Amino acid sequence: MQIFPHIVSIGSKKNNAIQLESFHESIADFIRIFSIIDGKYEWQIRDEQYQLYPGDTVLVLPGRRLSSIKGFLEIGTIAWVHLRVERLDKGDFIAGEWSSLSDSERFTIGNILLSNKPVIRSRTDETSRIFGVLRNELFNHEIGFHTRVNQLLDELLVMITRQLTKQGNPGRDFPKTFLQLEQKLRENLSHQWSVEEMAATVGMGTTLFNVKVKTYTGFTPTNYLINLRIAESIKLLRKPELNFTDIALDTGFYSSQHFSTTFKKLTGYTPSEFRKKGSADS
Repeated sequence: MQIFPHIVSIGSKKNNAIQLESFHESIADFIRIFSIIDGKYEWQIRDEQYQLYPGDTVLVLPGRRLSSIKGFLEIGTIAWVHLRVERLDKGDFIAGEWSSLSDSERFTIGNILLSNKPVIRSRTDETSRIFGVLRNELFNHEIGFHTRVNQLLDELLVMITRQLTKQGNPGRDFPKTFLQLEQKLRENLSHQWSVEEMAATVGMGTTLFNVKVKTYTGFTPTNYLINLRIAESIKLLRKPELNFTDIALDTGFYSSQHFSTTFKKLTGYTPSEFRKKGSADS
């Protein structure tokens, strides 16, 4: 990456298990751009909290805080590029010599980036497509790859800016019925939900429901429900007065053993190990 000093980092990560203590608050002096491929994430950018889903793009500007609300990186897949720019102020955006943006384009892009919310709600795969082409160019080193990589970075900035200007509603572009379903599941996690029951709750057949959940979260309905149960159990394990069996039953597991096995699989810790670790950290 020495010939691209403006690219601080680029890559992707598929996380098959919850990694506790893996996402601490950070502030950087470069632009961080993330593309959510699959999974559901809960992040905080500056002082605002966001729920992120597949198709979302996250833009974290220099000097702005980024952290996970839960304190760990959830199950799913994200891609990212961290990009160093020379200057980013209103009316004065200088990417660097690598960029071919005109003065007027830089002025416009800088103002839009600084004036909008950091999350782009888009059901297109433009961001992930550009990320994929970028990685291929950097890996294959074909003729003209140096020029092509820089063009793609310009294209990424332009695409993000256009999406921000079109995003009139900063709210979650997500089916209201699905959010209502999630609320109902959280309110009664101890119930042994079947896929048929969940589908009926939102007025869908099981086939369509499976497709919708997979599209929006990257998980099957069953695995999505398990992730909700594990997330809730993590909160309860921080309360030392609650025993493991009660936590297991309250969050919908058949037994403390079933809970322990699933928790270990998805976090790398047994419930007992997690609780001891939390006590030691505090």
